[in-house]
Amino acid sequence: MEQETPTYRSVNRDILATLSPPGRLYWLIVAVLAAVFGWGMLCWLYQILNGMGVAGITHPVNWGVYIVSFVFWVGIAHSGTLVSAVLYLFRARWRAAVYRSAEAMTVIAIMTAGMFPLIHLGRVWKILYLIPYPNQRELWPNFKSPLMWDLFAIATYLTVSSMFFFLGLLPDLASVRDRAAGWRKVFYRILSLGWQGQSSTWRHYNHAYLLFAAFATPLVVSVHSVVSWDFAMSIIPGWHSTIFAPYFVAGAIHSGLAMVLTLLIPMRRLLRIKHLITIVHLEWIAKVIIVTGLIVGYSYIIEQFMAHYSGNIWEQAIYSYRPVGHYAWAFWIMIICNSVVPLLFFFRRFRTSIFWLFTIGILVNLGMWFERFVIIITSLSHDFIPYAWGNYAPTWVELGIICGTFAWFFLLFLLFAKHLPAVAITEVKELLPPPG
Repeated sequence: MEQETPTYRSVNRDILATLSPPGRLYWLIVAVLAAVFGWGMLCWLYQILNGMGVAGITHPVNWGVYIVSFVFWVGIAHSGTLVSAVLYLFRARWRAAVYRSAEAMTVIAIMTAGMFPLIHLGRVWKILYLIPYPNQRELWPNFKSPLMWDLFAIATYLTVSSMFFFLGLLPDLASVRDRAAGWRKVFYRILSLGWQGQSSTWRHYNHAYLLFAAFATPLVVSVHSVVSWDFAMSIIPGWHSTIFAPYFVAGAIHSGLAMVLTLLIPMRRLLRIKHLITIVHLEWIAKVIIVTGLIVGYSYIIEQFMAHYSGNIWEQAIYSYRPVGHYAWAFWIMIICNSVVPLLFFFRRFRTSIFWLFTIGILVNLGMWFERFVIIITSLSHDFIPYAWGNYAPTWVELGIICGTFAWFFLLFLLFAKHLPAVAITEVKELLPPPG
């Protein structure tokens, strides 16, 4: 049963209660995730010491699951900006209860994505050569390289998203500071930057927040467009397409919203805030997933149509190969999970069922990971010359690193949910009727 309508006092009490000392279950989950993350880092160390030969990456597939996961995590990061910035500009009231978690997911996901260019680089210390700084070796980065584009895209998006996230936290950090004691009070006092809540402070805060929202909104389009150009600027069949930029952006928002559902549903139960993050909020997210799912499905159809309409034999070959070739199983997982399963949200029975919301969210995330797998692996393994065709399979080292990065993501989100307000106190209060 949902609790009664929240009040100012109950919102403060319930959200701040989520920061209370955790129990054994919390530490058990943290320990398991930390162990998986540690295993992933050991696999990465093994790869550094023994070379990229321990991975399945070889000719002709020179990009494996590392780049697949990189594109996946950059996509996951986009819905946080959509929910926090775009919906803020459109004054969508339902975003207030969910945007804080979506913003945290954005920052953590882009940090996770930033690991994969380093992992894929092999000799990780060579990252210094990607940074444009004066040096005595007369070296300068190659700005035509996709690695350079990704470096600037990730750095820009991480900087803006982190500042936007921290700015929105300031009033709530002051609330936590005023009720904390001991070292926690010192910790939150430093983070709150001396916030006192005067009317002039609120005026400047609202102006700054609006400015950041307007500045962050174009990043939803630009950053993942840059990632899509990693592929579209090449001449590989299946990549050299002008639809890639909008196609990748729509897919990014699709996967990101699904991840929001995947994170919010367990969190609202574990933190006992089901009356603040209600089924209505989850239903709105499901409605947006319907739209993004239709756009993604339309993109799949257009890709197939344009390949065969163009008369280009190599494009026709790759798009004929994907549904029936060696990786047909991944192709059909992509189609079913991304385009067919979200159609269930047209029925209110599925949009208001916690089980189906969580299940469909996981399936969409699975489908979006396999979408990147299909795009990258099939095009590289089946390009121009049949003599050069070959198949790719990830090794235990790659799978260990992938599992480790997923554990890293969930571990950081778990730490966020227990040490920072997972729901925006001030914005939830703004939606309540004034007391008295």
